[in-house]
Amino acid sequence: MTDWMDEMRRQIGRGLDALGLEPQERPYRVAAEFQGARVRAYQDQGEGRGPVLLVVPAPFKRAYIWDLLPPVSVLRRCLEQNLRVYLLEWLTPTQQEDEFGLAEYADRLIREAHRAIHSETGCGAPILAGHSLGGTFAAIFASLHPARVGGLVLVDAPLAFGADGGPLARAVAMIPHARMIRRMAGSPIPGSVINALSVAAAPDAFQGQRIADLAASLSDPQALAIHGRVERWTYDEFSLPGRLFEETLERLYREDQFLDGTLQVGDRQAGVANLRSPVIAVINPVGRIVPPRSLLKGLGAAPNLSLQVLEYQGDRGPMLQHVGPLVARAAHEQLWPKILDWACKL
Repeated sequence: MTDWMDEMRRQIGRGLDALGLEPQERPYRVAAEFQGARVRAYQDQGEGRGPVLLVVPAPFKRAYIWDLLPPVSVLRRCLEQNLRVYLLEWLTPTQQEDEFGLAEYADRLIREAHRAIHSETGCGAPILAGHSLGGTFAAIFASLHPARVGGLVLVDAPLAFGADGGPLARAVAMIPHARMIRRMAGSPIPGSVINALSVAAAPDAFQGQRIADLAASLSDPQALAIHGRVERWTYDEFSLPGRLFEETLERLYREDQFLDGTLQVGDRQAGVANLRSPVIAVINPVGRIVPPRSLLKGLGAAPNLSLQVLEYQGDRGPMLQHVGPLVARAAHEQLWPKILDWACKL
């Protein structure tokens, strides 16, 4: 049943492509590829001398939300400021990769990307940037390997879960153990299942904002162009390894282990208090997915952290305000110039 639902959503996405709503990504080359992920590079090898940036996208949806349309492409803004930009692209998991969990997504695969980037650039401590759970994974990695991270850009990324985790954490507290969902849904976990769980947990954010933003964007051609491409992106999910799904829901959302410092990642423990890298964080009260207190309480647990906090206040066009800090015009006018100025001064 879920395979059929996944294929139906892919068909909708292809139909939107036929209407001209496909993403307009910048060319890239594959700098490295390994089981479960590959590293995109957005400049030729040896090109550029600016800071090195590694983007860690959220799992489940495709990474091109960072490069959706030229006027609102974070990757293009970074390249314009002479950053050397890399992106860790998660690949659709095979049955063999179904046992990949936080040890892979928040540690080993980022280490593999780090190794490839170091080989090309000589940089041993790139800046890591992540949105949503991608930011959580980047923060977990930074807490495990502080010397390997020159700075952290956390965009609407949850760090404190449980009572501070918002609608998704409240929903996880009410549903059966993720192991049962994994057994019922099949594993890897189909994208349609994850999408349905997300919509059920936060219908106002995932459905109400969709309708309201369409109405607000109808008289604004550029906002409507952004809205349509985000709409297309929402159908471009892929499955998650069963172990990652289970560990994310249980060890992060239900048990809040990253905040209390008991998160076992491989043979090491990760905790927010271990963060040492400078951080610039974007809170998003209008997104209604990640409460600002989730990010701020988490960062408050790290002693003597060099921290700057920015706030996204909403805009028309992004369809889902949760992704507004990446694709909204207001974010590119007000937030990203400050973020990139911060990055260039590290």
